Amino acid sequence: MTVLQTKPDAASFAKPKVVFFNRSYWPDSEATGQLLTELAESLTDDFQVEVVAGQPNHVASSHDTSSLNSNVHNDVRISRVRHTRFRKHSFIGRMANLLSFTAGAFLRGLWLKKPTVLVMETDPFFLPLLGPWLSWNHKCKLVCYLQDIYPDIAIAVGKTRESFLTRTLRRWLFRAYRRAEAVIVLSDDMAQKCIHYGLPAEKVHVIENWANCERITPEKSENSFRKEHGLADKFVVMYSGNMGLAHQLEPIIEAAARLADSPDVAFVLVGEGAQKKKLESLARSRNLNAVQFLGYQPRESLSSSLSAANVQIVSMRPEAAGCVMPSKLYGILAAGTAVLSICPHNSDLANIVEEHRVGAVCTATENVALGEEIANSIRELLSNPTKAEDQGRRARQLCLRSYDFNRQSSRIRDLISGLLPPAPAPVHNPDFA
Repeated sequence: MTVLQTKPDAASFAKPKVVFFNRSYWPDSEATGQLLTELAESLTDDFQVEVVAGQPNHVASSHDTSSLNSNVHNDVRISRVRHTRFRKHSFIGRMANLLSFTAGAFLRGLWLKKPTVLVMETDPFFLPLLGPWLSWNHKCKLVCYLQDIYPDIAIAVGKTRESFLTRTLRRWLFRAYRRAEAVIVLSDDMAQKCIHYGLPAEKVHVIENWANCERITPEKSENSFRKEHGLADKFVVMYSGNMGLAHQLEPIIEAAARLADSPDVAFVLVGEGAQKKKLESLARSRNLNAVQFLGYQPRESLSSSLSAANVQIVSMRPEAAGCVMPSKLYGILAAGTAVLSICPHNSDLANIVEEHRVGAVCTATENVALGEEIANSIRELLSNPTKAEDQGRRARQLCLRSYDFNRQSSRIRDLISGLLPPAPAPVHNPDFA
């Protein structure tokens, strides 16, 4: 009888080391930071996980920040990079923040200890440019994880225009993506754009963002958020998340104005972002008392806040389709809330909403303004009270089936595992028989 004996080398028992690069991480309330925190912590059973991150921009008041400078949080090693922290309303200040973080991340990356896989995210957007250099330096695998596609998203929201500079940036970024073993995107639309720009289809992996269906659950009766904000008897239309330039938000205020004669309807806009002050000013100028603005809600309160709405709005500029996929969709689905999507009819977002009958899609036409289209969709729900409830039940089932965190994190774990070298073969010892 032949007995298999393995070498008693301690290194052979070490977990592979996966290092993520992203400016936003725990305890940051920004979406990319929250998503990465959940993902990184879920991978610690299989990998040594490290995150090279910056200083958080938004920290909920409920967070204990006394351990912010700790090297380890929930088994994830955090390497905080020092960088400038100018106010975001200044373009020069924002660029200084991003460039100083990227420079610091590169230097920190050079001193990593034996990484097996590097995962470069897109906060900031030029972070993936570091990937080929660092993976070459460490002789390790590279994954680019695209939460959005630059410079196309910047062009779509009007931050810049197509030019020699943007074409050069796109060429550099896609050259870096081609050097990666895998590129993760969030939707089929994004995958098709990457392939259009020359990425091999076999490198592009569509893994949508997620919601944790154990943490976010429907709370439709005795909802504490409704009670706290005086919404107990209202039909609540909510937008919750980043109020950034990629979203069509002014038509929501227009819809509120068109429904001003419906006292039972309340509009609640939750979050922060570049458009918030403008939206607040617009609502004040039209005396829309039915519109409330609130800041980001604590993560532990998401079930209550997302469930408080009769219908939740997910918005995306038509030009942004194929450049980004709103991650807020999945939390809404998990909360069992109907979706009112403001987006092109041929987009992935619209396809999900329409195919699974979890809400309505609103798009401006030649004959109907977008604000009126939104108001009409809300009137339809008001006239049929059970419709939104049915859509919400289907939304919850869809999230459990297709977008639950455990499912999506397993897909990423499997992708990373597939890049690893095979385990050493057992050693045959002929002295044992």
